[in-house]
Amino acid sequence: MEGLAVFNQLLCVARRLRAPGWLLASAWTGLFCSGALAQMQPPGDAIDNSAIYANAQRWVDDALASSTDSLPLRMEVSVGELDRRLRLAPCALVEPYIPPNTRLWGKSRLGLRCVQGASKWNVFLPITVKALGPAWVLKGMVTQGATMSQEDAMMVEVDWAEFSSPIVANVSDWVGQTATRTLSAGQALRQDMVRAAQVFQAGAQVRVLAHGAGFEIVTSAQAVSSGVIGQSARVRMDNGRVLTGQVLDGRTVRLAL
Repeated sequence: MEGLAVFNQLLCVARRLRAPGWLLASAWTGLFCSGALAQMQPPGDAIDNSAIYANAQRWVDDALASSTDSLPLRMEVSVGELDRRLRLAPCALVEPYIPPNTRLWGKSRLGLRCVQGASKWNVFLPITVKALGPAWVLKGMVTQGATMSQEDAMMVEVDWAEFSSPIVANVSDWVGQTATRTLSAGQALRQDMVRAAQVFQAGAQVRVLAHGAGFEIVTSAQAVSSGVIGQSARVRMDNGRVLTGQVLDGRTVRLAL
């Protein structure tokens, strides 16, 4: 019964680890789950650190193997080591928790604190969370400012959690955009690597579309700001009025009336 209780508590822990909202959260304080207390009480004058590592690894591995997730990711968790100089006093109940401002994504840490023992202690166990899944990886070098095409990348499994910038998973989110810097072959495309392409500069003549209830107006105007597809741009109408609309393509701005 004791082993079953331990497993059930860590199953709750790991399910939170795999939830999409949890993976992207920047901080969370408190317990993994209500009553998530792990029993670690080896005999002797001090806790055997290897027991902590083995239990933590087993709990997370077993829970991840039995859980499902809507994201196309295969989760892997590696448990590191505590400071070898530590000698933790025996503890009947060790409580795992996520330290404030900690993100369980990539290199992270798990807090462990003794809540039932002669000597209270609190330590941090380093862990590495990998999220393996399909991503667009560059076939060759792409220079800064170059417009991306689908031929520039291929789908390969990578670790989404290796870097902080999110993976660009959808092809429509990067094809036609420009590289923010020189990119190398083998790099997985992430949000900080691409940006929407500028299609016209301030001073250019553009076409303006205005839709209303039962009518549509098409006219010309002068761009007051540069235009990037999907973003806002300001235009000066023939009467001198400056309006803001959304850039549709290289010469069209749509106004919302």
